Amino acid sequence: MGLDINPLIPAGRQLIQGYGDGRFRIANKVHSGSVLVFPEYTIAWPVDDAMSVTVDSLRPVTTGDPATDILLVGCGAHFLAAPTGLAQRLRAEGVIMEWMDTGAACRTFNLLLTEERRVAAALIAVA
Repeated sequence: MGLDINPLIPAGRQLIQGYGDGRFRIANKVHSGSVLVFPEYTIAWPVDDAMSVTVDSLRPVTTGDPATDILLVGCGAHFLAAPTGLAQRLRAEGVIMEWMDTGAACRTFNLLLTEERRVAAALIAVA
């Protein structure tokens, strides 16, 4: 076989390798509960449901250095509507929010990471 289709990941970047059972596997490390994922690191995120996502809960994204251009929010196992006005408030802080279920957010984060985009993911853990 002569064609390698695995994406090239820049050094120091972390892929989301799996999720479920209330955990995530990111860059070969297991994280329990919801998380905020950045290209270089992951931190715990004390949010358990979609309606608890606020600009304040996302402060590490809006004030991070380097800046985040795109925030993917994984709202749980199934798509639910985003809290009213959240996208507009984040846009006012310079961040474009894309709201989707957690699985889609994990896959999209990995894709944007390979494109070296300034992306972060706020992921609500799923059972």
